[in-house]
Amino acid sequence: MIRFDGVTKTYPDGTVAVGELHLEAPTGRITVLVGPSGCGKTTSLRMVNRMIEPTSGRIWVDDEDTATMDAARLRRRMGYVIQQGGLFPHRTVADNIATVPRLLGWDRRKARSRSLELLERVGLPSEHADRYPHQLSGGQQQRVGVARALAADPPVMLMDEPFSAVDPVVREQLQDEFLRLQSELGKTILFVTHDIDEAVKLGDQVAVLRVGGELAQLADPATLLGDPQDDFVADFVGRDRGYRRLGFRNAPTLRPVEEPTVPLGASPEDVRRSGRDWVLALDDGRPLGWVRTADLRGPVGRQDLHRGGTVAALTGSTRAVLDAALSSPTGRGVIVDDDGRFVGTVTAADVVAAITPADA
Repeated sequence: MIRFDGVTKTYPDGTVAVGELHLEAPTGRITVLVGPSGCGKTTSLRMVNRMIEPTSGRIWVDDEDTATMDAARLRRRMGYVIQQGGLFPHRTVADNIATVPRLLGWDRRKARSRSLELLERVGLPSEHADRYPHQLSGGQQQRVGVARALAADPPVMLMDEPFSAVDPVVREQLQDEFLRLQSELGKTILFVTHDIDEAVKLGDQVAVLRVGGELAQLADPATLLGDPQDDFVADFVGRDRGYRRLGFRNAPTLRPVEEPTVPLGASPEDVRRSGRDWVLALDDGRPLGWVRTADLRGPVGRQDLHRGGTVAALTGSTRAVLDAALSSPTGRGVIVDDDGRFVGTVTAADVVAAITPADA
């Protein structure tokens, strides 16, 4: 548990970066700090490990006042991840990960073994162990940064916009990997981002800060999206918050419609026999993409697939199911079971009808 108890940070020129912050980050959960530039997100985070000292107030970690602790010992108890990994360029990946274990007195063999274990855990091959940071992509560097923060198995992790410097596709992959790791490890995490979509995806609770480091609202993502506390929070969360809130609502009961399908390699005659302008291609029961009948010049190949539409699970969220229908080139959303096998299609009208109250 991390608790801010009336914490203020005022700089010598009178600038108030954080003002009377009262906030609790529960044990084993992800608390996300989000807000506009100048709201004190990073300052608040860096006061936890005393890289910045508070002007007043107290910060507690598991009921221990951080001001009474040796700063170096405090930092070694916490994982810290920043933008672009913050890796040492002159050290190998394995040595970067082993930084804190070596500082704690681990022998070289044990530290390297831990590095290799964590490489696998964050989804990188062991061959990367002896590479240098400049030999890795941005996404790979961020994975190494997370591995380094986990190396000594700290109970607390501080993460300062760790995924903001990579492209959107890699960023989503890193977010998903991060959530998978957290489901296994259950760390107490304080996470800073400027992106409200990232905040509501990752946070068990989200703290929206105003400029000057004042807490505007602390709530779980569904409550934040559905019941902003005031105009500032509503404006910051955004106008499409109703749609995003569907991501926290289980998919409604739907009856997917049977859909003509073809396998890869199907002949143009087989595709046209369906009588549809678009036909779904499957591989071992799993959807690959849509084939446009009029464009087909030979057996169905991967070059013929239209992959613009997303795929949703029947047991997923309402937002995922609705997005599958809205993004499909056919207007028919592809629905799969929990094993990824195709079960049928739904339209946006089907989804909206299922979530609209009967007396609306």
